[in-house]
Amino acid sequence: MKQLLQTKGKLLGVDFGDKRTGLAISNDMRTLASGITQISVGGMQKTAAAVAQVARERAVVGVVVGLPVNMDGSHGPRAQHAEKFAGLLREALTALAVEIPVVMQDERMTTMAASRYLNETDTRGSKRKGVIDTLSAEIILQNALDKLRFMKERAEAEAANHTDTEADT
Repeated sequence: MKQLLQTKGKLLGVDFGDKRTGLAISNDMRTLASGITQISVGGMQKTAAAVAQVARERAVVGVVVGLPVNMDGSHGPRAQHAEKFAGLLREALTALAVEIPVVMQDERMTTMAASRYLNETDTRGSKRKGVIDTLSAEIILQNALDKLRFMKERAEAEAANHTDTEADT
């Protein structure tokens, strides 16, 4: 995640799935994530290539891929699958001459949060299938944006404290 602190501009959020992959994008100020689309091309390699194409078209400066960590914090088969996808995405971006960081973001509870939201808005059936992955990507990216904002604020506060300490000596 620290790699993204060194960049400025829009980020792409990805909720990778075997059948459907949801995508979200941030605004330039990185305050808000918005769902943009769902990809259903089939296969990890094709999905990575399609996501890389979206990253290039949208001129993002980084990609955040959801990491399905187990509730106890361990990495099971689903997390390893997502990490493999992130590696393929890096390769696909490089093949398009797009050199941007791809980072992983813990996605625990995002699908549950998305489901809860869709229940509250009474979104059912095929419409629900069409938006849940995009909404999950939006939540993953928003969590990453909030984390980046916290990391930046903490670094600025530490720098200010360091400057104050030097002034006192």
